[in-house]
Amino acid sequence: MRVKKVKIGIKSLKDVLNDTKEAMRKLERGEKVKPEKELYFESIKGFRKAITPKRVELLHVIKEKHPKSLQELARLSKRDIKSIVTDIAILEELGLVDMKRKKEGRKESIPTVEYNKINLEIAV
Repeated sequence: MRVKKVKIGIKSLKDVLNDTKEAMRKLERGEKVKPEKELYFESIKGFRKAITPKRVELLHVIKEKHPKSLQELARLSKRDIKSIVTDIAILEELGLVDMKRKKEGRKESIPTVEYNKINLEIAV
């Protein structure tokens, strides 16, 4: 099985901008830059606020159970729909959950997780 990874880390805005600048330089020189799914926070506090244990649990339920709607996700996770909607909106904004929206019938949204692993890096 091929593993898709999401790299989550703690970096200052200055470091992220420097990394972006370096990638742009490589592209200008004609070098290849491997695209990676990365998400950085400026502090552990910001990380802990965004990636809570309940949200990680939702990622796992989505990956393992493949719910067909947010209502089904709420039932599977034994949580109320309002908190599910809030948490999924945050995870979607962070790029950790993709929402496939149905155009026909009821406008249900199907949450999907397209990776198998999250790596956490913390610079010291």
